[in-house]
Amino acid sequence: EDCPAGNTIGLVGVDQYLLKSGTITTHSEAHNMRVMKFSVSPVVQVAVDVMNGNDLPKLVEGLKRLSKSDPCVKSMTSESGEHIVAGAGELHLDICLKDLEEEHAQVPIKRSPPVVSYRETVQQESSQTCLAKSPNKHNRLFVTAGPIEENLSEAIESGKIGPRDEFKARARILSDEYEWDNAEARKIWCFGPETKGANLLVDTTKGVQYLNEIKDHCVAGFQWASKDGVLCEENMRSIRFNILDVSLHADAIHRGGSQIMPTMRRVMYASMLASKPTLLEPVYLAEIGCPDDVIGGIYSVLSRRRGRVFSEEQRPGTPLYTVKAYLPVMESFGFTKDLMSATGGKAFPQCVFDHWEVLTGGAFDDEGGRVNETVKNIRKRKGLSEEMPTFEKYNDKL
Repeated sequence: EDCPAGNTIGLVGVDQYLLKSGTITTHSEAHNMRVMKFSVSPVVQVAVDVMNGNDLPKLVEGLKRLSKSDPCVKSMTSESGEHIVAGAGELHLDICLKDLEEEHAQVPIKRSPPVVSYRETVQQESSQTCLAKSPNKHNRLFVTAGPIEENLSEAIESGKIGPRDEFKARARILSDEYEWDNAEARKIWCFGPETKGANLLVDTTKGVQYLNEIKDHCVAGFQWASKDGVLCEENMRSIRFNILDVSLHADAIHRGGSQIMPTMRRVMYASMLASKPTLLEPVYLAEIGCPDDVIGGIYSVLSRRRGRVFSEEQRPGTPLYTVKAYLPVMESFGFTKDLMSATGGKAFPQCVFDHWEVLTGGAFDDEGGRVNETVKNIRKRKGLSEEMPTFEKYNDKL
C-alpha cells in the first residue's frame, strides 16, 4: 500500500488529465513542482499525413502519444488542416517521426519537406503618407510605417517591455533607452500579433474627434494585419505603425467596426509596401566540437550554406576546438550529414535558435532575387496568387 521515496510508481488513467508533466498530491496546499525549462525551442516544422485515408484516426492518436512521450515536441493542426509536428532540429524531428511511424501510430506516414517560418518587416520609414478610405467612403485613415530597432524588438519579445506595463514607466524607458518621443511613447495603443508581439501601433494624432470610439476597431484591424503580413501572410515583426490623422463621419453608425477594421488593415498594408518590405529569417547558433585537423572541412561546409563563423577557441588542455557559427535555419537541413561526411564523423554540431536576421535585398528590388523568390515560394505553398501585391492596390487617392 505504501512506497518509500525514490521509487517509480505507475498510475493508470492519469494521462488523460496531464499532457507532458505535472504534480500529483493529496495535500490541498501543496505547490506544483517546477516544470522543466528547455534551452531549445521547436522551430523546424514538418507536415505529416497518412498514405491511406482510413488510418487518419490512428495518426491523430499517435500524435497525442508522441507529444506525451517527448517534452520538446509540439504537434498542432494548421489552418489548412495539415497535422504539423515541430521539433528542435532536423535530427530530433527524424527520430520523432520514426517513433511515430513505428511505435505510436503504427501506420505508414508521408512527410512534407521541412518548413521554416519567416517574419515580415520593413527597412525604412514610409516614402509617403498612406491613405485608406472605408468601404462607405466616409472615413479616412492616414498612416505611416517604420522599422523598430532590433534591441527594442528583443526587449519586447523577452518580456522586458510589454502591454501590461504601467504606461508612464514604459514611456520613460522608451524615451531614455531607445530615444523615442515621450508623448508618442505614452500613446502606444497596442502590441501585435496576439497583443504581445514586436509590432507597435502608435497614435500620433492631435485633437481628433471621436478617436477613442474607433480605438478598439483599429486595434482589431492591427492584430489581424500583423498576423498575416502583406507579402506572404507570415507574421510581422519590428514594425511601428503611426496613425497620423483620421477623418471620421459625424454619425456613429457610419464608423462601426465593419467600416474601420478592413480600412485599418488596408492602410497598414499600403504603408508597409511604401517602406521597402523584406523578410526576416530565423538563424541558428551552431556549436561544433571537433579536433583541430578537421577545421578546414567545417569552414567549407559552412561557407556553402551561408553560415559565418564568429568564434573559434581551443578547450584548455585538450586537442579539441569549439567553433561557434551562425547558420540560417533554411540552410540547416542535411547539415549534420554534410558535416559528418566532410570531417569523417569527427565533428558534431548542436544548433539552437538564436535570432532573426534580415534577408539582404528588398522584396521588390529585382525579379528572381532571393527575397523575391522566397516570397513567391511561400505564396505558392499557401495557395495565394503568385504575383506580388502592389502599392496601388491598397493605397487610395485623396
